[in-house]
Amino acid sequence: LSGKLCCWVEGERGGAELLFDGVKKHQVTLPSQDEPWDVRNLLIWIRKNLLKERPELFIQGDSVRPGILVLINDADWELQGELDYQLQDQDSILFISTLHGG
Repeated sequence: LSGKLCCWVEGERGGAELLFDGVKKHQVTLPSQDEPWDVRNLLIWIRKNLLKERPELFIQGDSVRPGILVLINDADWELQGELDYQLQDQDSILFISTLHGG
């Protein structure tokens, strides 16, 4: 992939934004790399660059924690290939937490 990849990363529903220092929407520019960016690599990048606290509430292993819905361009990521989905320029990735404290 030549050049940089730009996408929107949102955590705007269900409290996921609290893990990102209260910021609901991030426009990110991912650095160039030899292999194409996929959601798996994006999650690693998010953990290093965007998560401000308690990454264990967002990431489990190499994926998102159960209870976090992921939408890629408004479609369930299960229909897109989940972790293997190759990001395209201007993709919108939305994380929705269905986990609530009690």
